[in-house]
Amino acid sequence: MAEIRKRAANIPDDLFVVLIGDMITEEALPTYMNMLNTLEGTKDMSGADDHPWAVWTRKWTAEENRHGDLMNKYLWCTGKVNMKAVETTIQKLIGSGMNPKTDNNPYLGFVYTSFQERATKISHGNTARLAKEAGDEDFAKMCGIIAADEGRHEIAYQRIIDEVIKRDPNGAVLAYADMMEKQITMPAHMMCDGQHKARTGRDLFTDFAAVAERSGVYTGHDYADIMDHLNKRWDIANITGLNGEAAAAQEYLMKQPARIRKLVAFAEKKAAKKPAANETFSWIYDRPVKIN
Repeated sequence: MAEIRKRAANIPDDLFVVLIGDMITEEALPTYMNMLNTLEGTKDMSGADDHPWAVWTRKWTAEENRHGDLMNKYLWCTGKVNMKAVETTIQKLIGSGMNPKTDNNPYLGFVYTSFQERATKISHGNTARLAKEAGDEDFAKMCGIIAADEGRHEIAYQRIIDEVIKRDPNGAVLAYADMMEKQITMPAHMMCDGQHKARTGRDLFTDFAAVAERSGVYTGHDYADIMDHLNKRWDIANITGLNGEAAAAQEYLMKQPARIRKLVAFAEKKAAKKPAANETFSWIYDRPVKIN
């Protein structure tokens, strides 16, 4: 315990905020399993079905469960985190749920998970890099192992869409475009600690995301890069024989990464003109962290 706390003493508060937000996201696992079981045709009807969809969902959930457990225990050991505020946020987030806008449609659901697992891998991977720079090798190793798990999950979901494209290219392209038009909503977008908004007038998830953006853990550029990766991974540009609606969706998908990068660059220039701003987080005993 003394060794953990000695290493954690050098971890900056903005990195703690990012790790805590990521951990809270992982801990809301019941919500994500429930989301997978709302998808028509792939759900686990009894909770113990033996068909491949059900078996995958439960085993995926079991692997994901370890992520939140590990990060939670590490944060508790550091002594720098207000675990009551953290656990309150977890409780409220699970109670609030999430709306990924997948409409009970497995095509939409597996496009969402293909994107989201890669986003999570990137976030944990960048957190690992920053932890190593701060001198905590164990913290970095923890996040790196979790990122590797997310990478395997990413590949599994993307392979599902590979098969959808083979069997129903029109439906696959339309589903992918539908999700990107709606924009991928992060799983913890409804997080609340019961005091942040009342105290600051600001949304807790928005401020957490701002810290992640400013620290380079997960940015708008990453969002564009993920879409670019998926376009190449699924070879969207070279899918042939599409009907008119799907062909228009194909064209839209190929243009989106460049468009997103332009929007991100514009937003960064606008943000650079704003005065520096700090915000306090209950998770770290109301210590202030830069959000801009």
